Amino acid sequence: MAEAERVIGTPDVDDEGAAPAEPVRRKRKILALFSVALVAYLLDLGSKMLVVAKLEHHEPIEVIGDLLKFEAVRNAGAAFGIGEAYTVFFTFVAATVIVVIARLARKLYSGPWAFALGLLLGGALGNLTDRIFREPGVFKGAVVDFIAPANFAVFNLADSAIVCGGFLIVILSFRGLDPDGTVHRD
Repeated sequence: MAEAERVIGTPDVDDEGAAPAEPVRRKRKILALFSVALVAYLLDLGSKMLVVAKLEHHEPIEVIGDLLKFEAVRNAGAAFGIGEAYTVFFTFVAATVIVVIARLARKLYSGPWAFALGLLLGGALGNLTDRIFREPGVFKGAVVDFIAPANFAVFNLADSAIVCGGFLIVILSFRGLDPDGTVHRD
């Protein structure tokens, strides 16, 4: 039975021979989570610094005609500019997401979950950084958005990381894979 569980990805806590490998496996997944988060965060931060330095207060740059432009926009609200009066609330939500992911990391044994949570963490950190350090002030800062597809909201790389991470989590959940590596076959 223990061998069958291992095949579908269920950690076998009763197998004494596997016990020393489990902490190493978990540490690798945690390292993967934070590595993905760091890359997502740095890409977002770097792109925003570039946008503020080179694009803000200038005409948008057409990337693919009218289909895609780079246009510097400050967004105090959430997606689509909704809730601009609730910037402090969105700051709290981002901070909560970061804490939840950090706590969940202790139980992480799944590579795909590490990747998905890393994207969420990096994106949340990117937008939280804006909300804390950008004008008009601490916990009220406006997020720098710049990717402007035609007939859609303007967004940034942090938003992309959050959406992709969330999408992956939905897929992993539908496939029955849990963050601890167990697989549910319903």
